[in-house]
Amino acid sequence: MELHNQSDISCSSAAENYLIEKMNEIKIFSPATVANVACGFDVLGFCLDSVGDDMVIRKTDKKGIHITRIEGFNLPYEAELNVAGVSALAMYDAIDVDFGFEIEIYKNIKPGSGIGSSAASAVGSVFGMNELLNRPFSKTQLTEFAIKGEALASKCEHADNLAPALFGGFTLVKSISPLRILEIPSPDDLYATIIHPQIEIKTSESRAILPKEVPLSEAIEQWANLGSLVHALHTSDYDLISNSLTDVIVEPHRGKLIPEFNAVKTAALKAGALGAGISGSGPSIFSLSKSSETAIKVKDAMESIYSKTGIAFEIHVSKINTNGVKIIN
Repeated sequence: MELHNQSDISCSSAAENYLIEKMNEIKIFSPATVANVACGFDVLGFCLDSVGDDMVIRKTDKKGIHITRIEGFNLPYEAELNVAGVSALAMYDAIDVDFGFEIEIYKNIKPGSGIGSSAASAVGSVFGMNELLNRPFSKTQLTEFAIKGEALASKCEHADNLAPALFGGFTLVKSISPLRILEIPSPDDLYATIIHPQIEIKTSESRAILPKEVPLSEAIEQWANLGSLVHALHTSDYDLISNSLTDVIVEPHRGKLIPEFNAVKTAALKAGALGAGISGSGPSIFSLSKSSETAIKVKDAMESIYSKTGIAFEIHVSKINTNGVKIIN
């Protein structure tokens, strides 16, 4: 694999490189993400800053990848059975070193939540390893490694959660083979509100209910919405964002799996949201709003619906995270 040949490699000063070379341990924040974003099934996503996993990556004399601690949820310690471990193993196979890595996972994103739990794990391990190796790989190359871990969870290779977690902001996956990721600007006053019902919907199961074929008229409407949404993000056209956040292909099927989905979506729009939809494969529901004040009103509206259901839930209000995964020590 050729290194340092991508435009998305961030340059660091000689002092930063020296410090990285001396590091044996790093603590990182690997953020939650929203994928699909209504009309962008499997290609579009954005990054959150109010929720994510903490991970510690350290060098160890023992060769290989070793998961030594997991808190928050019951996940496998065997590297080949853990999303973070699989992505780390893919990267480890591409380097020639006489040491190994230990991984600690402090899991704050519930698996099956629909806000990129597996992607956060997959991204966190390879990002941390890359930092300790003095950044030999680009963000695109790190995404390629992380895809292997993500595939363990979803049973297919896709990068719509991985890309925003690594690049930050909005991203569009132009293609998987070869992997090409496009960074899309985020309007300054754009906020997300996410409600996460405490039920689990597995990505693999939610994919199984989708139709294998769709009418041409629906396909045309969907890609028109996606094209206009990308244009609206580039031009900070909030009205066009609102007009574009419509999913005519996936949401009608997956929405049936989420209790009170239509009621929550309607309440969010009445509270001033630009649009709302299913986050990833669900059960989380996202909305986008212009201003934090509106996003908080949307939060209250969503909460009013779910407080009557008897289903436990969490709500997050977040500005779009334009930086992605980051070092926190």
